[in-house]
Amino acid sequence: MLSSFVGGRLYGSAYGNAPARVVALHGWARTHADFARVLGPYDAIALDLPGFGATPAPPEPWGSAEYAGLVADVLRELTSPPVVVGHSLGGRVGIHLAATYPDLIGGLVLTGAPLIRTAAAGKPKTGYRLARWMNKRGVLSDARMEAARKKYGSSDYANASPTMRAVHVKLVNENYDAQIAAARGPIELVWGDDDTAAPIAGAQQLAARLGDRATLTVIEGAGHLTPMSAANELRSAIDRLLA
Repeated sequence: MLSSFVGGRLYGSAYGNAPARVVALHGWARTHADFARVLGPYDAIALDLPGFGATPAPPEPWGSAEYAGLVADVLRELTSPPVVVGHSLGGRVGIHLAATYPDLIGGLVLTGAPLIRTAAAGKPKTGYRLARWMNKRGVLSDARMEAARKKYGSSDYANASPTMRAVHVKLVNENYDAQIAAARGPIELVWGDDDTAAPIAGAQQLAARLGDRATLTVIEGAGHLTPMSAANELRSAIDRLLA
């Protein structure tokens, strides 16, 4: 059943009857429904982030810091700091919560979150890089540049509204070094070794940088959509943080 939060600024689903001990944040172009298999045993909330599911797009192109600020308003309404589970985009938001609002969360589970750039992620195609170079120098019009983004960009970008395309561009150009350094643990990293959107090499580097604040669990054969393919492993990580 769909519920509203913080005065209707966010929508999602609530699980259980007691105040939430777990709050889940989905990935790009996904919704709160991804976490149905994960959250069944808990008193929990799964949110639709702005621009996805039932929640309207933000009023302007947001980055992950603005998303985190809105989610923090939800956390302030809870009776105790919950475990936050962030998948992909939700992980970008989650690392900001752990760094900027550490007193509002009781622990963080990150899964498939592209917080560190790796060689496996690859570079933009040559045609796109040339178009961007020409656009910056006034040789290529903004309209032609937009056409190049649609041609060479990801399906996430091509299928988004104009506002959400601008959000997407902002997000993929973010750097999380400061947030990784500042994030308060404990943090559980749960990763599929076949994740091509957020490769395992990035998770291993992230674990190394977080040090004793984090534990990495690698799931053999799992890809990017771990909330659906690795619900048991995510529940185990949540349980460790709730214990």
